Amino acid sequence: MTIDIDLPVVRHVPGEPVLGLGQYELSALGILKEEFFISGTARSFVAVGETGSDGRWTVAPADLADFETRIVVLRPAAPEAFSGTVIVEWLNVSAGIDAAPDWSMTHREIVRSGHAYVAVSCQEVGVQGGPSMGSDMSLKKLNRERYESLIHPGDAFSYDIFTQVARMLRSPKAARVLGNLEPQYILGVGESQSATFLVTYINAADSMAKAFDGFLVHSRGTTAGPLSGQSIFVGERVTGVRLREDLRVPVIMIETESDLTSLGGLAVRQPDTDRLRTWEIAGTAHADNYLLAVGSIDSGNIPIEKLAAAFEPIQDLMGKRLGKPVNFAPQHHYVAQAALHRLHRWVMDGETPPSAERLQLASDDPSQLARDDDGNVLGGIRTPWSDVPTACNSGIGEAGTFSYLFGSSVPFDRARLASLYPGGEPQYLAMFEQSLDQAIDAGFILPADRTEIRGLASFGFRFAIR
Repeated sequence: MTIDIDLPVVRHVPGEPVLGLGQYELSALGILKEEFFISGTARSFVAVGETGSDGRWTVAPADLADFETRIVVLRPAAPEAFSGTVIVEWLNVSAGIDAAPDWSMTHREIVRSGHAYVAVSCQEVGVQGGPSMGSDMSLKKLNRERYESLIHPGDAFSYDIFTQVARMLRSPKAARVLGNLEPQYILGVGESQSATFLVTYINAADSMAKAFDGFLVHSRGTTAGPLSGQSIFVGERVTGVRLREDLRVPVIMIETESDLTSLGGLAVRQPDTDRLRTWEIAGTAHADNYLLAVGSIDSGNIPIEKLAAAFEPIQDLMGKRLGKPVNFAPQHHYVAQAALHRLHRWVMDGETPPSAERLQLASDDPSQLARDDDGNVLGGIRTPWSDVPTACNSGIGEAGTFSYLFGSSVPFDRARLASLYPGGEPQYLAMFEQSLDQAIDAGFILPADRTEIRGLASFGFRFAIR
């Protein structure tokens, strides 16, 4: 079954959009930024039969509603630099504001690969407020004059809005939005709450819409987005739902330690298939130092010492002093960049990504992850920060509204470092480099990031011993 609705009307809106995309100048990276309002009619959907845990959902079109929302478009200023691929992010609204965590995590790969990027305000909270983990920082709250005309009929219509954006990007209207660039591939991405909505989109809407060529589902936990449009923070949640086995297009799913334990992702683990890869990353938290402090300054051109300094421990989070620093190990965003790269290659030329070992479960409690004597997790995707550690990097965070998502990092003391690396910094760096090359050879870190990561290693060890 297909759903035919006219493509949305597109209107360019001059001026600066409300969306945190970094403190660096996009123009200096060869990127143009524009905001557009899109308006039209969207459908909601209702389930036909059971919405079972296997994700093989059937839905039927339900209500119609008018909408007007916004998209923010970033594209290469030089047309010859365009890769032919557009990354479309379902913006995250968990904190009460439109946020772009996957841009923050993967923007270095997006820019250097020549992809275009489109951020979509899919959910009601981001446009005009509603239940969240934070306060109302919706578009209408932050700039009512600019966004006064926007109308969001509720999250039940978010799935069709996401589809309509992708279809619009394949239509003649894309010439206006993308500056005459012609996309060949469109990839849908979303992190955290947005990932839960992508799970439902893939299970319920994708087979009808056929609008995307692949998906990156980032940190989903156990929850799936409701078809009803009800907020995931109000009432009963849809939990325990896996991605359907008969996926139409390739999907890579990234999971951190936090996602598997604190957010219940262990309950929805599923094996890889010919169209699914799940990457569980050792030593990672749902959110971390990079998302808090580093991503916003990481233009790709800043001196390595400044980048390293930004990774120093953060112990104050949203007005609260934590007992331990938030997770400051850098591997999460490097592996996320590799995942995006591998998804692109998979869609573009059928180059299958590697399958990854899963994080190990504790033998005495399979609801928890197995750890070594230092507290670092066993199994999963291994990087130098997990195999050549200078700290205990964990996805276990302190109890609190947001803090439980940020994990923790506890640097080893001098005695422990001396026992691990009796040869000092030279031995540490040699072991680090060997582990780094193994991760690159395995396909979980990109060769383009090797020099930078090697530079961070020296600063990381010197910080650990001071």
